[in-house]
Amino acid sequence: MKKLITLGFGAAVVLLSSAPVAAQQTATANVTATASVNAKAKLDVIGAVAFGDADPDLTPIIAATALNISVKARTGANQAVTLTVQAGGDFTETGGGTIGISNLTWLVTGGGFVAGTAASASAVSVGSWTNSGNQSGTQTYRLANSWAYATGSYSVTLTYTLTAP
Repeated sequence: MKKLITLGFGAAVVLLSSAPVAAQQTATANVTATASVNAKAKLDVIGAVAFGDADPDLTPIIAATALNISVKARTGANQAVTLTVQAGGDFTETGGGTIGISNLTWLVTGGGFVAGTAASASAVSVGSWTNSGNQSGTQTYRLANSWAYATGSYSVTLTYTLTAP
């Protein structure tokens, strides 16, 4: 009997080990992801330009409160981003008095911003950068003060243009 049990056990081992093994199946698929990124430009100029009256002997240059400028641009690689300002003419007042726009200058803070003198015949650079990004700085306008100015309340429009190709 001993032999019969051994044969039975051997047969069971053979039956268990000969069971079919399932083959692993895999499948793949590729999906292409796309993104559209267009040129964009955003400009924020916060503040106001106002010059108070002062004695020209004591205050030959009158400074206004600084403007806070934020430039955001998205453009192509190695493309220039430029910020300009152009005056709408000279300072004028209702009685006919004028102050030449070349008497208006500015100082700046912030990388890429540049100091300058206002002009009405052409746009003047306030800043320039390369590539997309965010820039911020300040611009402080200064007005040459003179005894020659006629009394009155003067104004001029300053137009900022941000270009990002």
